[in-house]
Amino acid sequence: MNEPDNDPVWAFGPAGVSFGAGAGFLNMGESLDPTDWPGFRAQGHRMLDDLLDHLQGLREQPVWRPIPDRVRALRRTPLPASPQPLADVHESFLSEVLPYAGGNLHPGFMGWVQGAGTPVGMLADMLAAGLNANCGGRDHMPIEVEQEVAGWVRQMFGFPETSVGLLVTGASMANFIGVLAARQRVLGTGVRARGIAAGGDKLTAYVSLGAHNCVPRAMEMAGLGRDALRMIPVDDDHRIDLSALRARLVADLAAGLKPFLIVGNAGTVDTGAIDDLGGLADIAAAEGCWLHIDGAYGALGVLTPAVAPRLAGIERADSIAFDFHKWGQVPYDAGYILARDGALLREVFATDVQYLRREPRGLAAGDWWPCDYGPDLSRGFRALKVWFTLKVLGADAIGASIARSCELGQALARMVTASPALELLAPVQLNIVCFRYRCDAPDLINTEIVADLQEAGRVAPSLTRIGGQVAIRAALFNHRTDQSDVEALVRSCVALGDAAVRAGAA
Repeated sequence: MNEPDNDPVWAFGPAGVSFGAGAGFLNMGESLDPTDWPGFRAQGHRMLDDLLDHLQGLREQPVWRPIPDRVRALRRTPLPASPQPLADVHESFLSEVLPYAGGNLHPGFMGWVQGAGTPVGMLADMLAAGLNANCGGRDHMPIEVEQEVAGWVRQMFGFPETSVGLLVTGASMANFIGVLAARQRVLGTGVRARGIAAGGDKLTAYVSLGAHNCVPRAMEMAGLGRDALRMIPVDDDHRIDLSALRARLVADLAAGLKPFLIVGNAGTVDTGAIDDLGGLADIAAAEGCWLHIDGAYGALGVLTPAVAPRLAGIERADSIAFDFHKWGQVPYDAGYILARDGALLREVFATDVQYLRREPRGLAAGDWWPCDYGPDLSRGFRALKVWFTLKVLGADAIGASIARSCELGQALARMVTASPALELLAPVQLNIVCFRYRCDAPDLINTEIVADLQEAGRVAPSLTRIGGQVAIRAALFNHRTDQSDVEALVRSCVALGDAAVRAGAA
């Protein structure tokens, strides 16, 4: 190995770059760094303090504010050509952006399946941005950090050392990669050159009616088409009906089709249902199908004894998709794909081009390049915020937060059941509660209730449909949410519903 010379080879100056003693001075033009580092440092500290103040004072703020027309109009501007003071741009952020964000930081946010992040994760993301690492490959420490995170994920799910994991944007991308891996196994390496024409069989895949829309989209993007995805009915608990699945498999085989993929749900988006994953694993093994689990949020239930037993069978999956940015409370974005057969996943993406050639030494060395296992060559250092979150907070604390969210879900279910004005519309299996206000025009009034709640800013649930009926959906994913928030939700729903009924009667 060649050691660097002790003499300085380059020295950076404020006005340019000087290459070596006596090499002369080459004016390379001004950099984009600050000219006043002390002033920039002071402004940076103010920006950090403002964000920490914002997080500390969340309960004193509305969950969400509608964007005023005047503020929205401020964002219709021409391309900035000249520089503006950092302090002025920061002030615009504080007055025009921060107050009108989506609200998922707030303890009253119950609208969608979104994590709240943590101050630890925020600081880690700041460090990652400062490092500006491209984690597509090559031999540098951020790749090793992602490898360490991959080892932790294998441990979480009981996967073998031969498995491979990769941080991606979110579960939508992770589910897409899972479909591609299943396609690769059934069609072989020829699929990359010839597409699905590489196989003569018509492929079919299977998932429940409760699946997230990203699963049919993945089938579309993989060139298989959503018509090849069989949407299997669910039982009374909104889990995939295994008898109906078996019957559809028999029918498709008899029709000369080739089943290749079964997708199980570990926490459906509408109700939080967890499929019988062990039963799905048995069926997949018997039929020679790839078993992929969409565990966008529910898969991380393995971190708590309150949920882990219900995920039995997930360790038998061929691939798992999930998000650290949901129940894991890592800042957006931090999705994950875990594949049991790491060599097969490499076959899906790896390519032999000279600019990505591996060398035995130097920066182009390294035995694991993430670009071989996913679609992105340019990748940010997502692993650092996951690494910080798990190291600083600990997996046990994340698991305890997950358990608390499920306890809050059960508490909310009890409040709804106890109220004559409200009714549950689906079993509460994890931390998603679907209910409605009882009245003669339930779809209209419950829709109005949710809009009124969001605009009032104390709590913000969302809407869905259960059995064709409009439901108020409370997704309790924020680690800051407590009993007072769910009590406020119930109290406000009843009050708004009663007021709407009285207004209609008048």
